[in-house]
Amino acid sequence: MRQLTDLEQAKELSSVMVELTSAFEGIASTRIAQIKDQVLRATEFFGDLWRIYSQIRFDRVFRFGRSQSRTAVSPKELMILITSEGSFSGDIDQKLVSTALTNYDRNRSDIIVIGHHGLVQLMQAGAPVVKSFKMPINDKNINVMPLIVEVQKYNSTTVYYPSYVSLMNQEIKTMPLSSAVTEKGANVRPGEEIISEKNYIFEPSPYAVVDHLERSMMQIMLSEVIMESKLAQYASRFRAMRVAHEKAEDRSSDVSWQYSRAKRQLKDERLKEVMNGLRQRGSL
Repeated sequence: MRQLTDLEQAKELSSVMVELTSAFEGIASTRIAQIKDQVLRATEFFGDLWRIYSQIRFDRVFRFGRSQSRTAVSPKELMILITSEGSFSGDIDQKLVSTALTNYDRNRSDIIVIGHHGLVQLMQAGAPVVKSFKMPINDKNINVMPLIVEVQKYNSTTVYYPSYVSLMNQEIKTMPLSSAVTEKGANVRPGEEIISEKNYIFEPSPYAVVDHLERSMMQIMLSEVIMESKLAQYASRFRAMRVAHEKAEDRSSDVSWQYSRAKRQLKDERLKEVMNGLRQRGSL
């Protein structure tokens, strides 16, 4: 039987764990609701840009906003992995890195990773990283322009990110960036107003405006993917905290029962000592 003081300390510790895991569950749930609202507003803004873009573009080829650029484009595929900044995110990052590495070829691919946790796992796997970025702390006004600059250097880009399905279910998705923008635009209702050089003046040129719109829509797409990744990470964290919370509750109940039992046993032993003492006095 463990000492009563040890059981009392374990009982207090398990109660603290129950409270902490419950608090983390609440925080994750709140962040999920906030990010969902931001993704919805970003989608509406994308629709406005696409309606303008679809009326003034010159063909159906998505050029990543570089039609006026003379910079050489790498024939390699750029792989962007979006992971969490810390390790406190369940097992979602490990699944994402494993999925990406099954499609990785050192001679045909370059990797850019967002999030320190994914960077560490890639280093452990021996996969070289061209650049790494921190996962944005804030969920609003995410600056993805440094990422856009890197995307424009490659012929194709595929994004690997965790997707939110439900609080208890997240899955890994891959997104070819150019086709994803085009597919998203296909779901946008066409604008009623006809925008052309006949009734609008484009400065400095229509090509520059198209490039700007393509960059803007890529910014929205990547910002949405980052927010959805954070959504999935919060959900994964929520799931991990739910499991930890249940274990902490079970542990707390078990320790409380042991503590009560030990305390009762101690009282019984003291009562026996008192009764034995009274018997000995009575026999004198």
